[in-house]
Amino acid sequence: MAKLFEPVTLRDVNLRNRLAVPPMCQYQAEDGFVTTYHTVHYGKLALGGFGLVIVEATAVSPEARITHGDVGLWRDEQVEGLAGIAAFMKAQGAVPGIQLAHAGPKASMQRPYHGDGPLNEADIARGDRPWAIVSASAQAVDQGWLVPEALDAAGVDKVKADFAAAARRALKAGFEVVELHCAHGYLLNSFLSPLTNHRTDAYGGSRENRFRLPLEIARELRAIWPVDKPLFVRVSAVDGLKTGVTIEDTVAFAEALKAVGVDVVDVSSGGVGVTYEHPSGYGHQVPYAERVRRDTGLKTMAVGLIVDPFQAEQVVAEGHADLVAIGREALRNPNFALDAEQALGAAPQDAPYESWVPQLGWWLNGRERKLRRLGAWSNGEDVAA
Repeated sequence: MAKLFEPVTLRDVNLRNRLAVPPMCQYQAEDGFVTTYHTVHYGKLALGGFGLVIVEATAVSPEARITHGDVGLWRDEQVEGLAGIAAFMKAQGAVPGIQLAHAGPKASMQRPYHGDGPLNEADIARGDRPWAIVSASAQAVDQGWLVPEALDAAGVDKVKADFAAAARRALKAGFEVVELHCAHGYLLNSFLSPLTNHRTDAYGGSRENRFRLPLEIARELRAIWPVDKPLFVRVSAVDGLKTGVTIEDTVAFAEALKAVGVDVVDVSSGGVGVTYEHPSGYGHQVPYAERVRRDTGLKTMAVGLIVDPFQAEQVVAEGHADLVAIGREALRNPNFALDAEQALGAAPQDAPYESWVPQLGWWLNGRERKLRRLGAWSNGEDVAA
């Protein structure tokens, strides 16, 4: 069997394979509530054979949203819609996960397909009005962006309470995995990075102080999340600029996360700095996942331009990471996991669609038997033959 399709157990949660869908915002929520769009979107990914599907960055408060279209868990009434999605995922054999997030200095911005920048008059005319934002320090993402207010002690306490409350709601909704978002220039990454954290209190200055707030929240989530369910943390292994967070910083942060009881580090990169000064080819973040795994002993999830089943298999088989996250390629092909099983020879030869849900696999296995008798279609054949 391909290593990619060996099951893995995280605490008491069993994943049918090593393929995951990472959080990818869709910006289709209404006042934080999921819609039919989300049900269909996450449903097709669960049907696609992935072991784990993580719902997009879910805001822990209204001001924590990236855009007006972000999913939220700041109200009890938002649980029901997400519970339906989690239940459907489970019924299809996928483990449901959710990422909890606070956008920080990147909050109150345009939906990407409207420009992916600060809100402007056209956005306001559509009803997307800006709101006040916060960060580790009063530093805008770039020229022309909103300047955030540096969180004071009361603000820090509110953020911690918001994450804790959202985690309790995520548990009530039936999710098996929760992921804490500490990457991509959002609030907790703004505390971790020396490029955006200029504080002089206990949450700034030294590396240990910059780690403090993310670790406090991770510790609180670990206390809330049941002992039999895994906690993930997403990190930017390096900032976009080389003068920011380094892989050595991230290894030290991962060691601290391990002590808190985190089970998997989801290793991404970038987000602080308007340019990206590191290699960015196929699988460019895999070496970071391997380094964290090797140096800390923690399980890692690799992500970043992994587009081919054989490439994904190599990541796991060669010990670079324990899980492989297929992001944009899963948007292009929601059946990536099922297709990979066939490409890697992990599906039964006499019933290659056995892993598909039976209401689909029955039809496809029948067609496959006929296709094998007919042979491959030739483009030159008479279509009416």
